[in-house]
Amino acid sequence: MTAPYVFRPMNADDMPLIRRWLGEPHVAEWWHDPETLEFVSGDLDHFDLAQFIVSLDGRPFAYLQCYQIGEWHESFGPQPAGTRGLDQFIGEAGMLGRGHGSAFIRAFIDELFVRGVPRIVIDPHPGNPRAIRAYEKAGFVPQREIVTPDGAALLMIRNA
Repeated sequence: MTAPYVFRPMNADDMPLIRRWLGEPHVAEWWHDPETLEFVSGDLDHFDLAQFIVSLDGRPFAYLQCYQIGEWHESFGPQPAGTRGLDQFIGEAGMLGRGHGSAFIRAFIDELFVRGVPRIVIDPHPGNPRAIRAYEKAGFVPQREIVTPDGAALLMIRNA
């Protein structure tokens, strides 16, 4: 799939959309922490975290955050300098099951690799087979189960 995804930096005007998406059952199942909205809205200008609204044909449908690996991520183990992490979700239920997840992730990280990022890590919940499948389709390789401050996760890696 070679859809022209647009990654627009998120801003405060996007918060009603993010609130709606976080309330959708398919998102809330995995992004259920009550502090999620506070985290997302409070870090719009954080230098280690970039947040994006993903659109297709002018229609926003997903959220993506890209972050610098830091102390909070010690469970990831040693990573090459410049490694970035990703988290994302498709907010619009009608866009699920169509290959968009793996396609927009692949498009985003391919651009990071062009810019010199050596590795991308992702850490879905081990009980989320839809996310794990999408990440494998985007080229990620499962490494091992880890425990993060958010709970159990499956560390997955894609190298440049």
